[in-house]
Amino acid sequence: MKFLSITVTTNHQDADLVSSAMFDAGASGVSILDRQDFFELVKSDVIWDYVDEDALLQSEEVKVSTVVPLDDADFEKRLAARLAEMREAGGVSYGEISKGVVDEADYENEWKKYYAPIKTKRVTIVPTWIKYDAAEGERVMRLDPGMAFGTGSHATTRMCLDMMDCEGKDVIDVGCGSGILGIAAALVGAKSVYMCDIDAQAVEFARRNAQLNGVDAEIEKADLIAGDRRADVIFANLTADILMRLAKDIGTHLKKGGKIVASGIIASRLKETEDCFEKAGFKISARQSMDDWHALLLETSD
Repeated sequence: MKFLSITVTTNHQDADLVSSAMFDAGASGVSILDRQDFFELVKSDVIWDYVDEDALLQSEEVKVSTVVPLDDADFEKRLAARLAEMREAGGVSYGEISKGVVDEADYENEWKKYYAPIKTKRVTIVPTWIKYDAAEGERVMRLDPGMAFGTGSHATTRMCLDMMDCEGKDVIDVGCGSGILGIAAALVGAKSVYMCDIDAQAVEFARRNAQLNGVDAEIEKADLIAGDRRADVIFANLTADILMRLAKDIGTHLKKGGKIVASGIIASRLKETEDCFEKAGFKISARQSMDDWHALLLETSD
């Protein structure tokens, strides 16, 4: 199967903003090739097996890429329009937008070279192709992210994991991607887990990853939250635009005393997103920021 690849050149500081533009344009996932990330990995306390030395020879230029179906002819136009809007607002710097056609197998083998285990407060996320010896008592999540879904390294996901409090609770993960948050919730003792995504491939990988980790969860292709199910904790690691679209109705799926972890909010959209949720009847009980991204812990004000 072949895909259209889209790559935007930028710098280290603006790479996440370009990623956000890609998600706004309809991307299911992105990859960032940034030499600085490798240097930060070497200096960190994260355990890693290897890094392709050729990656260390990359230039200072950062490349943000995504893949979309070949028949999505308008994706490039949507992306260019969103980037231009962000540039005009003074929020992003970027250069050339290039495209090409890639084979699924070739793309998978390429991105696998750059992943390593990710340690968080509650779980360690380890790609399936990497050998890893867990410490005593360490919770390990084995993950096959697929070629367009996350491995837990992005700031938005890490903040959700940091704010996770799910033991004995019913959990919903909206826009689950590869299933990281839902699976992590189960591993730390959630009573039940429901995950959904509008992308059929995401649902496939989330189901595969749940099975890899022995997690029993209901996972389905659905537009945001389907039906009348309710939960104690809802994870919504999305984008500011989608979060604001959810704000009015998401509370109907929250049990009394329940909380929402909303992440994926870039700094320039934080105030707007906060105002939207407060207008919808939520109060912000905690905030977290990382790498120019923000997450909110929300609960109903009544």
